[in-house]
Amino acid sequence: MTLELREGDATAFFEAPFQAYPPEIGYVSPLRSDILRMLDPDKNPLWQVGNPFAYWTVHRGGRTLGRIVAHLHQASNARHGWQRAQFGFFDCADDAETGGALLGAAEGFARDHGQRELVGNFNLTAMQQCGVMTGGFAQRAYTDMVVGAPYLPALLEANGFCRFFPMTTFEIDVTRARIDARPPDPARFAFAPIANRVLSKRMEEARQVLNDGFSDNPMFVPLTEAEFQFQAGEMSAILDPRLSSVLLDNGEPVGTIICIPDLNGFLQATKSRIGLLTPLHFLRYRLRRKRAVTIFYSVARRAHGQGIMGAMLDRTLSALREAGYESLGVTWIADENPASLRQMEKLGARPLHQLHLFRKDLA
Repeated sequence: MTLELREGDATAFFEAPFQAYPPEIGYVSPLRSDILRMLDPDKNPLWQVGNPFAYWTVHRGGRTLGRIVAHLHQASNARHGWQRAQFGFFDCADDAETGGALLGAAEGFARDHGQRELVGNFNLTAMQQCGVMTGGFAQRAYTDMVVGAPYLPALLEANGFCRFFPMTTFEIDVTRARIDARPPDPARFAFAPIANRVLSKRMEEARQVLNDGFSDNPMFVPLTEAEFQFQAGEMSAILDPRLSSVLLDNGEPVGTIICIPDLNGFLQATKSRIGLLTPLHFLRYRLRRKRAVTIFYSVARRAHGQGIMGAMLDRTLSALREAGYESLGVTWIADENPASLRQMEKLGARPLHQLHLFRKDLA
């Protein structure tokens, strides 16, 4: 049957992984409404500032076999001196023709915009879902972790892409993990929970600490207020205020940890769609939740070397135990980040998935 490459079909873009992957892959999608918001040039701040983008799906015989998005992150290129286009949401069936069509479309986009390399996955930036899964395929993922099929790395390599920038996700047994951390001096420091009544203020403080603490990290670009609010989405609906906080030093934010209940069970039960039974599924999820995930944690540079990171993690682990959580997922940590990897080792964290970025030189 003839292969059809279709551009700009948002409905098919959301449906693609459900039709391309068998159930044992364990794919979990963000909510359909969130996917549609990401692709909307009137709603996503990444597009509102003029970053060009396009997305495609591949179809054969009435079945959607895959999807991909390509875009430029012009602030990232300017900050790091790159001529790079990015691809993301590369999900497809185990089909060489489909993979070639999708990656060829993204490569054509990159060349048309004068870029020298094509790099991904970025869904859609380095501060969102990042990487292609290259190991740990049998392990159950947490919210905000990439899930992919074991054949995707080979598809990329067959189309001229090379893997680089290795990363790992982790899982911590909350019931056993302990940190030998000294509590911050209460005369100076105070933990401010991220509760609904002060959500906007606390989240803005968290953004400031994130931008400062991650400033020297590879690929990082400071998030604008609009980008951060967009990525946070409707966090008030899922927030457990016992888990996330901002650490204040004489009233000024110097540390933050954003930890939320794992949503993957809820998303799988609803197939990431909002329908009549969604409230029932959400209530069941809230009553049974035992898994949580850290979205990010950061310490302002002026406060490095004061034991703040350990104190924040210790407080969060204690809060998780008191609230009845049993496990904590940690989103990707790069192999070139030895300090964070040592912290995982001290906590007895077990590696879940291996990830890599993939790059193709277009020069």
